[in-house]
Amino acid sequence: MFNIRKMQEQTIINAIKAVSDNETADKIVFGECKNAVSENNATWVSNMMKRLENHFPSHVVRQVRMDCQCGYGMDEKLQLVKELMSASSNLEEFGNLGKAKAAGLSYADNELYLQFNFCPCPIVAEVDQFDSLTWCQCTTGYSKVLFEKAFGCEVSVELLKSIKVGDAFCLMKIRPEKSVW
Repeated sequence: MFNIRKMQEQTIINAIKAVSDNETADKIVFGECKNAVSENNATWVSNMMKRLENHFPSHVVRQVRMDCQCGYGMDEKLQLVKELMSASSNLEEFGNLGKAKAAGLSYADNELYLQFNFCPCPIVAEVDQFDSLTWCQCTTGYSKVLFEKAFGCEVSVELLKSIKVGDAFCLMKIRPEKSVW
């Protein structure tokens, strides 16, 4: 049986170990005395984020969370992005295709945006609201991987809005670092 919590714990441990060590990773994910093991998902996520934010500077926290992207449905989404690319000749056309808009993509003011009208993360379903964007940075990591695979170049992704911090929707700016077409 698929256990989202175990998968999230392991992903976060690996991301923290990439910037620190095993002991730090275990303390952040499971708590000083391993008391986080008995917490429900919503409490664990909130407490783990606080431990992460208290231990590392914000740029490291963002990178750790970006490295925690889960990869759910990546192949299907990659196929869609490649299909949209083949039906367009530039970023503006790409973002304005009907199928792109249906997938939450848009193009405005020379920028590509991706919007979600719901939080796609199942482990935070019971979290009403976060105090920061920390947890949601995994979606920027996911989008970065997706669009870098599709575009074949470095891509920067900026999280502008998040449902879990009180916004009406989630919104990211997707910026290829070179011309794609």
